[in-house]
Amino acid sequence: MVIYIKVNEIFLSIQGESLSAGYPTVFVRFSGCNLRCSFCDTQYAYDEGTVMSPLKIYSEIERFYYKRVCLTGGEPLIQEDLGKLLALLENYTVSIETNGSVDLGKVNLINKHSFVMDMKTPSSGCSDKMNFNNFNLLKSRDEIKFVIGDRNDYEWSKDIIKTYHKKGTITFSPVFGKIEYKDLVSWILRDKLDIRFQLQLHKFIWNPDARGV
Repeated sequence: MVIYIKVNEIFLSIQGESLSAGYPTVFVRFSGCNLRCSFCDTQYAYDEGTVMSPLKIYSEIERFYYKRVCLTGGEPLIQEDLGKLLALLENYTVSIETNGSVDLGKVNLINKHSFVMDMKTPSSGCSDKMNFNNFNLLKSRDEIKFVIGDRNDYEWSKDIIKTYHKKGTITFSPVFGKIEYKDLVSWILRDKLDIRFQLQLHKFIWNPDARGV
């Protein structure tokens, strides 16, 4: 039986965030999300999209030179049988950007594939939807991202890390245009946190509202 997945867009750009920031990457943005975060910058992916088979998606990815793929959304893990596409991408380095609410155990990843789990902070309006058991499923190669919009988000994130973190690189990323970047950096340094700070590179290179970049 052929599985079909709704895809919003497939494009080549540089990775604007995460551990592979700056590298040329093929992006597959899926349609549909189970959350409605206050600072979502891809609301157009809630519904817009084209139904495609995993093989068709793979053929679109294959048109590009690069072997680095980011599966994003929307929410990749609510797509039916995402494993079929991941199997086709066994020779690619793949990151799966997931929103922290869906069970990571739905897919089994090979060593070249990893999660970027975005833990939703209180200002997102969705922190109560997080699946904290996912921390038990993360590997050292995975990443946990906290998008910080204010001081309360920062303190909440520190508590979550202290309580649940076992493996994976931790990244703090400021909500674009909402918080002074230097303030977040100063909090991190003052509290002696050994974490990554990142900005969304694509929002500085292109218009922050630009699509397909």
